[in-house]
Amino acid sequence: MIRDLTDEEARRALLLKWGEVEPDVLPAWVAEMDYALAPPIAEALQQAVTDGITGYPPLGTGGELGRAYAGWARRQFGAEVDPELVIPTVDVTAGMRVALDALSEPGPVVMPVPAYSPQLDLAQVTGRERVDLPLDPDAPRAELDLDRLDRLFADGARTLLLTQPHNPWGRVFTRAELEGVRDVVVRHGARVVSDEIHAGLVLEGAEHVPYLSVEGTADHAVALVAASKAFNVAGLRCAQIVSGDRATFERLAGVPMVRNDSWSPLGVIAAVAAYTDGDPWLDALRARLSSQRDLLGELLAEHLPQARMRALEATYLAWLDLRAYGHDDPAAVALERGRVRLAPGHDYQPGLAGHVRLNVATSPARLTEIVRRLATSMEAGDTSRS
Repeated sequence: MIRDLTDEEARRALLLKWGEVEPDVLPAWVAEMDYALAPPIAEALQQAVTDGITGYPPLGTGGELGRAYAGWARRQFGAEVDPELVIPTVDVTAGMRVALDALSEPGPVVMPVPAYSPQLDLAQVTGRERVDLPLDPDAPRAELDLDRLDRLFADGARTLLLTQPHNPWGRVFTRAELEGVRDVVVRHGARVVSDEIHAGLVLEGAEHVPYLSVEGTADHAVALVAASKAFNVAGLRCAQIVSGDRATFERLAGVPMVRNDSWSPLGVIAAVAAYTDGDPWLDALRARLSSQRDLLGELLAEHLPQARMRALEATYLAWLDLRAYGHDDPAAVALERGRVRLAPGHDYQPGLAGHVRLNVATSPARLTEIVRRLATSMEAGDTSRS
């Protein structure tokens, strides 16, 4: 059910991932998948174009999009979502900005780092300070430091930007971990804005727990969700802000239109198709990505035995620690010497050396060649710090 795009197809379809590299470079950087569009989405979009649906989207909340998401959340996660409390927005990061503007107090914003790079500036663009909650690069497991989070809130922070499943850590936080977050947040009367864009991409062996499904979170949290990552439709520009209670929803729904507009009608159509008819394709995708994760582990053990990869529980984005190979910027070395493009670790945490993010959502043959090229580049030539 998952069809690999050929190189030629990928260059036509994935204008950023494949279009921003030279022809001899293998791209494994930006979060797009080298797979053909899910048939239900393709069919829905083709019909929409035939019907000439290229104008403005409906401006209301809930509706068909809300019902489709609520049904999907129930089937996928066993979560109960009120479809009337679902608000469309252009994308997840923009929706997080709306939530900060409409709901959060003016104090600092806590950002667990490494973090999705465009979101590093969210606090600043909303007139707030960012305070970091760093992952210990030497810790055996990527975990939120709740003691430090407690201190940051005690020092005046007011909002946690939670990414779960986490990009680029690859973690799925357990219910117990999320209950720990809740307890700290409630103790300080703070707020959580939860980016759950990768919720559909939890791999074999893990389970996504929506933050709003944890008891005692509805009055201090919102979730940002979208079909864009799981179904490879980021360019269609439609995400959703999910509230757990009516008071939160009304504050969000009441923001001026200029603060939350411009989602795409084609994005709404694609999201409804994905949420309504995409489950079999998504099941096949998760099986493929789980296989790719396992293959990456085997390839690293064979070709890059000093590389360190924490367990990839979700997403198709592996966070690799390559410090043992002696390069401050291994992504730059891999591009220059190996002609493979990875995402540099310092994009996700400024000043972080020796890390890369590697996209495994491609064919087994391409992934094998990506790792082979990476290994060659790490070990070729001068191995002094670059």
